[in-house]
Amino acid sequence: MLIVMKPNATEAEIAEIRKRLWGMGRTTREFPVDSRVTISILGDSSGVDPDLFSTMAGVDETIPIYKPFRLAGRDFRAGNTVVDVAGELIGGNSLAIIAGPCSVENRDQLLRTAEAVKRRGARFLRGGAYKPRTSPYAFQGLREEGLALLGEAKAATGLRIVTEVKDVATLDAVAEVADMIQVGARNMSNFSLLEAVGERSKPVLLKRGISATIEELLMSAEYILARGNQNVVLCERGIRTFEPYTRNTLDLNAIPVIKKLSHLPVLVDPSHGIGMWDGVTSMALAGIAAGADGLIIEVHHDPSVALSDGQQSLKPERFAELMEKVRRIAPIVDRTIAGEHRPHTHRPVPAD
Repeated sequence: MLIVMKPNATEAEIAEIRKRLWGMGRTTREFPVDSRVTISILGDSSGVDPDLFSTMAGVDETIPIYKPFRLAGRDFRAGNTVVDVAGELIGGNSLAIIAGPCSVENRDQLLRTAEAVKRRGARFLRGGAYKPRTSPYAFQGLREEGLALLGEAKAATGLRIVTEVKDVATLDAVAEVADMIQVGARNMSNFSLLEAVGERSKPVLLKRGISATIEELLMSAEYILARGNQNVVLCERGIRTFEPYTRNTLDLNAIPVIKKLSHLPVLVDPSHGIGMWDGVTSMALAGIAAGADGLIIEVHHDPSVALSDGQQSLKPERFAELMEKVRRIAPIVDRTIAGEHRPHTHRPVPAD
């Protein structure tokens, strides 16, 4: 159960709620949600009568919770959450488009790609400065230099920066540059890191782990939400199945299921989901048709020389073709492209 206090609730009123619950043998956790204090009863709250608290001074409402993900679930919030990323919105009726290289490799590569994706309609630039990789011998990113280049690209283009945090030790440096902190698939169950990003207000893009269930993804989001950070966006990026032909299996089932269970926005990463550049557009369009709130696409000006994930990266002209198709399908599912406020007609793809 959650006890939501009124915006003007006093510390004495909150303490009285806490005292009564402790007297009933219950432990609690308190966190801010929408400028109000919310008190969560830890453990089993089935024996606690909500009516005992609903009329107490300072209480706005009591919310029985029937799912293990209390704050991420629709029991807590029936409407859809819209996350504000430095003035750009994710959720609602507009599709958010995040695009850029898997890794920041050098200044020319990043700036060329950033300008290209912005010109085609992206509002966010993705790019890894710290790259957790399966092999210790694979390219691990430019680290601090990569962050500096992302900052330069942001200043040059105005694109919002989405970049991955590797661990708690690098969180401060990443948060200094990122407008949205990405927690990658390998870190979805890194609970110390989830708690650390939860203690900040900066938006978080949480990717589904390669073998994680939908409930496990939502429980990872719960770690962030429970620490007070309500700015969480989920990402379906493919799971590991028995099929070896594609890199992963993009679980399009997850999108309507998550939308039913949770109020949080959901993005689709078709680049990782299929792992082959010539299948990215099909999976992107399918994700939008399934109800995704946006896309995260890997784009590289020359994938043949990319230091990571070149095989699944689109060239800028291919990204332009994808965006034209997104513009055509968006109105069918009652969506627009973020930053574009009028119907779009087909136009020739500009040459690079």
